[in-house]
Amino acid sequence: METKVNLTLVGAFTLALGLALIATTLWLASGGLWKKQFDIYQAIENESVTGLNVNAPVRYNGVEVGRVRRIALDPEDPQRVNLFLAIEQGAPIRQDTVAVLKAQGLTGIAYVELSGGARNTPPLRTLPGAPYPVIATKSSLSTRLENVLTNVAAKLDSTSNNVNAMLSEKNQQAFSAVLDNLARSTAQLGPVLQRMGPALDRVAPALDRVGHSAESLARMGDAVTQTSHGATEAVGAIGADAKRFGTDTLPELERLLSELNVLSASLRRLSEQTESAPSGLLFRHPPVRPGPGETLPESTTP
Repeated sequence: METKVNLTLVGAFTLALGLALIATTLWLASGGLWKKQFDIYQAIENESVTGLNVNAPVRYNGVEVGRVRRIALDPEDPQRVNLFLAIEQGAPIRQDTVAVLKAQGLTGIAYVELSGGARNTPPLRTLPGAPYPVIATKSSLSTRLENVLTNVAAKLDSTSNNVNAMLSEKNQQAFSAVLDNLARSTAQLGPVLQRMGPALDRVAPALDRVGHSAESLARMGDAVTQTSHGATEAVGAIGADAKRFGTDTLPELERLLSELNVLSASLRRLSEQTESAPSGLLFRHPPVRPGPGETLPESTTP
């Protein structure tokens, strides 16, 4: 007994299974359970973006965090290029985050590298009137090298022009004249140096004599210093003697002068008495009244 197979049912089942397989594949390809959410950011480049394509990777310190969604010229300024970046939600895009174009290996394929983003910096927000948050950009390495090479080439060109100006026919003639004058001066300098030889030979003994004179002056200065010390000591000794003379000898001289004055007064009175009464030396007379400032001597009984 042959079993009949419903081909319609088998075909429908096969078709349904194929559609389910295709749907599952598409769902898994789109992320499935791990589907990520992205935020759109804008970066404005002021240089050529050659080598950068849509869907190029966006890396943050080397870690891929998104893709380039769209590339377009700025309608207001064709020198600028607007990059629209789809970046995973939760990526640390902050106000100091910077985007720069980099080349991947030797292929020349470009990608966007993000860097910066300090921990204490606020997150990047959308400014009023702007459709997306704008990430700051800086020149790529190739652009910086191009600028440096351009400046070097300009300086080399300027240096070349200056060298050509220095090597002009007029300057060459002037330089030749300077060399000729220098040669003549050198030739004239030889005899002068020869004549100066004996003079230089006499300079050395003169310098020796100057050195000896300086030593003599130094010794003389030492002698003067010692003499000054001796004079200072002598003056000190004289001062001490004068002080002793004033304290010891002067009072004795004053007493001696006072006694001499008294003796002189006594001799003067004796002379006056002798002149007025010479016999008074042999015979006794009444006592004489004392003069001013004198005291009457006590009478003695013979």
